[in-house]
Amino acid sequence: MAPQTLSADRVRVSLAHHAPDRVPVDFGSTNVSGVHISCVAALRRYYGLGHEPVKVLDPGAMLGEVAGDLKDAMGIDTEGIRGLNTRYGFPMTDWKPWRMYDGLEILVPGGFTVTVDDNGDTLIYPQGDLTAPPSGRMPRDGYFFDAITRQDPVDDDNLNPAENLEEYGPLSDADLDHFETVARAARATGRAVIANFGGTALGDIGVVPGVGLKHPKGIRDVAEWYVSTTSRRDYVHKVFEGQVNIALANYERLAARLRDLVDVVNICGTDFGTQTSAFCSVKTLSELWLPYYRRINDWIHQHTPWKTFKHSCGAVSKFVPSFVECGFDILNPVQCSATGMDPETLKQTYGRDIVFWGGGVDTQQTLPFGTPAEVREQVLRRCELFAEGGGFVFNAIHNIQAATPVDNIVAMIDAVREFNGR
Repeated sequence: MAPQTLSADRVRVSLAHHAPDRVPVDFGSTNVSGVHISCVAALRRYYGLGHEPVKVLDPGAMLGEVAGDLKDAMGIDTEGIRGLNTRYGFPMTDWKPWRMYDGLEILVPGGFTVTVDDNGDTLIYPQGDLTAPPSGRMPRDGYFFDAITRQDPVDDDNLNPAENLEEYGPLSDADLDHFETVARAARATGRAVIANFGGTALGDIGVVPGVGLKHPKGIRDVAEWYVSTTSRRDYVHKVFEGQVNIALANYERLAARLRDLVDVVNICGTDFGTQTSAFCSVKTLSELWLPYYRRINDWIHQHTPWKTFKHSCGAVSKFVPSFVECGFDILNPVQCSATGMDPETLKQTYGRDIVFWGGGVDTQQTLPFGTPAEVREQVLRRCELFAEGGGFVFNAIHNIQAATPVDNIVAMIDAVREFNGR
């Protein structure tokens, strides 16, 4: 009998643009390739893994922990590692029960501090501090938190780029110890290790509002930030320059301890595409983002064996050559439903230059609203298109959203197994 291929080796082979023994699968390793906590709970029930409350690892999108037993049941080949704190600035410790609007019992960190307003919306507080203004809102009967804009009036004569860098700084010894500990534990599973170190999301609108800060300063309104990429470009350059300087100093310390413990590092989730168009031109990306992305990717490739992961939703086919020029190894989520994102064309045009991590099934229509047969058909076709010659890790197009039928999620997983068994 041939020796069994380790999940980590399977992922590495595909990342090297060679065909692995089977298509590798990721769910839960990042906050852009995860599963809503309600669906994690439903999957655990489906596979007979118990009814204990699931931990929420991202109290924003409300993504649930895909634990080892569920990874085994779903055939997942990845392990994600995260920092000590959530995006809202409180640590992932001291777990306590909390109930979603639909009655689902889950576990949240002790710093998860919320109130309910007169509209019935749930408000969450930065660093769990009720004396600070709330930084996130879950609408009544909702499933996740939206950032609350806390933007002081912009005084162009006194703008200070350091204010948009408040949340960034040197990693502590405790941070480094934590990352090494969780990376060693992840490596021991035999799965590929995906690191979410943070600090390199340049202009990501999920980060700009500073939801983990009690009183964020600088430019924190999303619309104002987009305006600033044109009207205050010198300011944005200074923010990016400062952010990258801090990040690379941290990466140097991380690499000294985790060099051979990590396979992929999640660089950023900055979106450049909409459903039908783009947030900026290729020229703007090249002038404003490319120099900084290039510095990050070049440093990582010169000093580590890590592959770099770029998330961007939407119609980004025209940006793929720029992403390659920036040095990114991986593109996620591969939104095939967006304009110009035909999977066959993407694979034929860019399949030797960048790894497609996602694109396996549409999470806006097919997975939540289709039939299991329709899910199966789409998954098989996407695997057929993307898997040839490697360079593909199966994932849905972005996170699996709340209220997605568990039968459809299982149909997706079963279809990948069916494709791999051919």
